[in-house]
Amino acid sequence: MTQQTYVGVDEDENGGLTHLGRMVRDAWVFGLLPETETCAGWDAARMQGLYERVYAAWEPYAHLPSSLPEALRERHARFYSQAITTARKEGWDPELGEDE
Repeated sequence: MTQQTYVGVDEDENGGLTHLGRMVRDAWVFGLLPETETCAGWDAARMQGLYERVYAAWEPYAHLPSSLPEALRERHARFYSQAITTARKEGWDPELGEDE
């Protein structure tokens, strides 16, 4: 049996706008990871640990970007704006399909 690892936010589907890709970006927003860390090669246990840290960082803001302090809100907007631009260039469509 082979252990699955994360491909990294820069190699992830939809410009990294997957659950795991968003988690990595949120870790960047909160300074939990340096912006250079893509999490490529991380196993499920390590990603779970990151998820728990990111979840805890969001709690004081009710998990709402609009509740973030200005500096964090600006970081969030920058990271997600870049991701959305990349994803759209790759053909990502933010609309949900009938089966989603």
